[in-house]
Amino acid sequence: MQRKTLSTAVLPRLPLPVLASTLKFLCSGEDPRSIDTAQSKCHRRFIKGKAPQLSLTHRFPDLGPNRQGRGTTYTKRRLGMNPRTFACLCVVMTALASRGALAAGPITEQELGEQLYFDQTLSLNDNQACASCHDPDSGFADPRNTADPYNTPVSPGSIGGKFGTRNAPSAAYARFSPSFHWDGDEGLYVGGQFWDGRENHLAGQASGPPLNPVEMALPDKAAAIDKLRVDQDYVTAFNDVFNLDLDDASRSPAGVLAAYDRMARAIGEFEKTRRFAEFSSKFDYWLAGEYQMTRQEAKGFKLFTGKAKCNLCHLSDAQVAPDGEHIIPPLFTDFTFDNLGIPANPRIAELHGESVPVDYGLGGRAVIAAIDPVTLDNDDVVSAGQAGKFKVMSLRNIAATPPYGHNGYFASLQEIVHFYNTRDVLPDCAALSNPKERENCWPAPEVPLNVNEDELGRLNLTADQEAALVAFLETLTDGYGLPPLPPVILPPSP
Repeated sequence: MQRKTLSTAVLPRLPLPVLASTLKFLCSGEDPRSIDTAQSKCHRRFIKGKAPQLSLTHRFPDLGPNRQGRGTTYTKRRLGMNPRTFACLCVVMTALASRGALAAGPITEQELGEQLYFDQTLSLNDNQACASCHDPDSGFADPRNTADPYNTPVSPGSIGGKFGTRNAPSAAYARFSPSFHWDGDEGLYVGGQFWDGRENHLAGQASGPPLNPVEMALPDKAAAIDKLRVDQDYVTAFNDVFNLDLDDASRSPAGVLAAYDRMARAIGEFEKTRRFAEFSSKFDYWLAGEYQMTRQEAKGFKLFTGKAKCNLCHLSDAQVAPDGEHIIPPLFTDFTFDNLGIPANPRIAELHGESVPVDYGLGGRAVIAAIDPVTLDNDDVVSAGQAGKFKVMSLRNIAATPPYGHNGYFASLQEIVHFYNTRDVLPDCAALSNPKERENCWPAPEVPLNVNEDELGRLNLTADQEAALVAFLETLTDGYGLPPLPPVILPPSP
């Protein structure tokens, strides 16, 4: 592995734009082709005394001969600098940025949202950001989940020992979900954010985690604004973007609410950028005629749209754009809600150290349960027609974002495909004297109401067909191929 070094004596001779991007790259560790706003990261890592977060290992694009046509990956290499030099470069970069040398103009709402998205100080213990559970390098899912999907199906929170009860879904492509609504023609609910659709838009979704006691765990909205207003970068940015004074806002409940809503809105605007919706997978190259599927991938796609019935919910047809010439790539979801009959995940209770309530998903929302309430044997009141249903998530980047299901029960694509195929074929594990869960049996559904028995459970796929289906799903991971595809016509978004 080649050692990369940079002499500080070279820096003054570099043209200013090159110097700027180089300094940003050194401080942020991001792909140097994407010049992201990194001064806030540097500011928090070094100027505010967070030196323990310093790392001299950063990601360089691996564009060697073995990667041609296989997408961009990154290799970690050590920079030939000591921590003092590295920190000083960050300070220089911040000084340049403050003088406008790195900025093309005032900060935009999306740029502010980016800083907020990656800022761990917006949590109780300064240790969790939006990106902690929705990391760009992990398909915008939680890297702790993807690294150990069986043992860590849900995310740890800012407070040690606290965990969520649902698997963190990918934030990629979330911008395209319509607002939550009832489709009278189809007779079902559609859209929204979160597994149960409880927020209409990205800003609403972004407002939740900072106050969730098992996530970022701030006690109230005022605590979030207090975190922001002690940082002059944020004070300036909120003035520039929203004409809002954070100190003035902190003095009244209405001001706090306005500032908090704008914080969430900025994060939501950042999540609408193309970084979250690249449309750069093998499948997209195939749509553009730039990739030929392998025989196994093509077989899997045929199954996906046929015998396996996947496309009944995970829509895979490209649409013709309004101009009549271009295509709109599919999102691999219809944004509806379904009960797949997934068993309870006992690992979640183990992480919590106690039993956890049954998760009824959409049907557990009080406003939904009030429409057609039914009282169960355990006295829970749920929606008779919606209990157990969870949102149909996009399959884009699915291979990069294990585990699967609302509770992360399935640790691999192979497992969940096998479940779709055999749920109603293999016996209930409780009926066997020697059950081998996931092999010769499946546990009963966590919520037996409204289980979808029409589109999965008995697909009659062979082992080879299951493998082919997995191979096709692996074509949906972004980041394949060079050169990049031309810009696509995006699907509509609210």
